[in-house]
Amino acid sequence: MDKLELGQHILSRYNEDLEQLRTDVLQMGGLAESQLREALRALATGDNDLAAEVASLEGRVNQMEVEIDDECNRTLATRAPAASDLRLVIAIIKTITDLERVGDEAHKIASIVARRGGLERGGVDGYRIVRHLGNVSLSLLHDALDIFARLDAPAALAAVRRDRQIDEEYDAIQRQCMTFMIEDPRTIRAMIDLMWVARALERIGDHAKNICEYVIYMVGGRDVRHVAIEDVERQLGTPAGGGIGAPPPAGGN
Repeated sequence: MDKLELGQHILSRYNEDLEQLRTDVLQMGGLAESQLREALRALATGDNDLAAEVASLEGRVNQMEVEIDDECNRTLATRAPAASDLRLVIAIIKTITDLERVGDEAHKIASIVARRGGLERGGVDGYRIVRHLGNVSLSLLHDALDIFARLDAPAALAAVRRDRQIDEEYDAIQRQCMTFMIEDPRTIRAMIDLMWVARALERIGDHAKNICEYVIYMVGGRDVRHVAIEDVERQLGTPAGGGIGAPPPAGGN
């Protein structure tokens, strides 16, 4: 094998390693999404056994974070990636942290189910109150993973906007819970649990939004965290037609 063939072989293997990292992240994301979906189903049914199954997934999510993080560190040490490749590795390290925290929040929801057997207490159907918030948070997480898979920056920008809906609904649930507690002190314990569930779902929305922001960073090289969405749109231009930029090829600059 001459030097040119050797260089092409090394580059090909490098690209394969980067693609494998992305695949591993999506597998971890799928597991975290499944954990959240089953936690919501346990919440709806008050199924303690299902809640225990959700809790059992926690260790696997944590292990995947460690494995992917180790592989990213190895890539940084041995490949010295630059430009778009470096942004990809950095974004993956950040993404798996958010996915691990999604798993933590799903575990919290399952723990409440295991302890309380659901949220229906004192004539109040707690699940009905958080059902829509749960569906929206799950949907945003699913879309964030799809956006990550496609490196779709315009869709990422649109998804970041959707987190506002989650925040507004969370605030409304908090006010509703406070009203229930004031009107009937017997509901206090149930409403506190309900607020913890709503908080977990709101945080999951935040983590999904973060993943979308990392996609914008990967594609366009712009860090849009802690920046108003209107300012981001002005900086990046109109999302329609892929104005933010095309996905960077693996192994490219």
